[in-house]
Amino acid sequence: MSKSNHYVSLDIGSSTIKVLIGEMDQNALHVIGVGNVQSAGIRKGTIIDIDATVQSIRKAIEQAERMTGLKIEEVVLGIPANGVQFQNVKGVVAVNSENREITDDDLERVMKSSQVMNVPPEREFVNLVPKQFIVDDYDEITDPRGMMGVRLEMDATLITTSKTQLHNILRCVEKAGLQIREIYLQPLAAGTFALSEDEMYHGTAFIDIGGGSTTVSVFAENRLISTSVLPVGGDHITKDLSIVLKTPTEQARMIKHQYGHAYYDDASDEELFEVPVVGSDAKDQYSQRYISDVIGSRLEELFELILEDLYATGIRDLPGGIVITGGTAKLDGILQLARDVFKTRARLYTPEYIGVREPMYSTAVGLIRYAYMEDVFFGYEEEPVGSPQSTESIYEVAEASARPVKPKKEKGQGFMKRAKKVFDNFFE
Repeated sequence: MSKSNHYVSLDIGSSTIKVLIGEMDQNALHVIGVGNVQSAGIRKGTIIDIDATVQSIRKAIEQAERMTGLKIEEVVLGIPANGVQFQNVKGVVAVNSENREITDDDLERVMKSSQVMNVPPEREFVNLVPKQFIVDDYDEITDPRGMMGVRLEMDATLITTSKTQLHNILRCVEKAGLQIREIYLQPLAAGTFALSEDEMYHGTAFIDIGGGSTTVSVFAENRLISTSVLPVGGDHITKDLSIVLKTPTEQARMIKHQYGHAYYDDASDEELFEVPVVGSDAKDQYSQRYISDVIGSRLEELFELILEDLYATGIRDLPGGIVITGGTAKLDGILQLARDVFKTRARLYTPEYIGVREPMYSTAVGLIRYAYMEDVFFGYEEEPVGSPQSTESIYEVAEASARPVKPKKEKGQGFMKRAKKVFDNFFE
């Protein structure tokens, strides 16, 4: 394919770790490799065992490499929303050029100026998301380059996270032998492409139900305005089923995926299935409706927790409704239950790409598309991130460091690329 770029995303979740190799061609994503393994060493979105997490990352990377024959050395990394904070910032600069035309340099300077603030020592910068640019007295500008003016301003959202959490994630990626191309907040990357333009503007809750936790993010006026993580997810449903059915956890997980239904009224009471009993050779029989009572109760509890979380953050109305994604979103009947609890419109988001047509891949897909979108905006072009295993690597090997390697810039390297230099001395 002509004018195409390869990207590799790394989505480190509590339940699974997903690696996606994608090729972007004229804004179209072509998935060419996938790695998906059960994660170890992670609980409720937080790393509790670095070595176990590293092994899981390596397994996912190896799966994707075997599928494509490419050697993965650099990834677009997603950071979970645990403990993130948003801060409104503003940058102001005078236009430099003699003819008063705004250039890449002016764009970079105004974005840098917005960070002239004190970030607490226990926190670290993750992303800077522009809301609007203002040229003299003209606002709501999305890209000021090429315009004429004297004064350039920018309103933006600065996203920070716990330095300890970021350190642990970066250390795992480093020990897995990977370099970092870019870092993005997971719900920012996923929600930007999961929601429609109307949903982004009017106010929509983007709910990602993972295995160990659920991320609740609210988008309004075309930007992410809040995000939080609840320590409840699909694994809790699995444990409930394991206890109620007296069956091993893995068996309960299989039953959930194969027979699970979230909406009691629509579940079948006719078809029966057998369930092995722990510590016995006997098997019990249950119907879909029976286990839907268990599944529905847990999900209803989760949805009520989400409502409480939204109220606590001051969200009283969601004109855009809710959009549900994540591995647990595959359960039949989940939308009907969500509509009953939230009393608003609800829909399911599933990536529409061959090989990843499951809601569990929403974040991995979003990371690639967000990285490409940013590269296009800043006129930044990159060499492919993978190379045949039989050929020499096209990237430098980072020795004992998770610092991003900065490839050559094309047409002016944008600030969002240079901003990652904040990590250059992270481990020194």
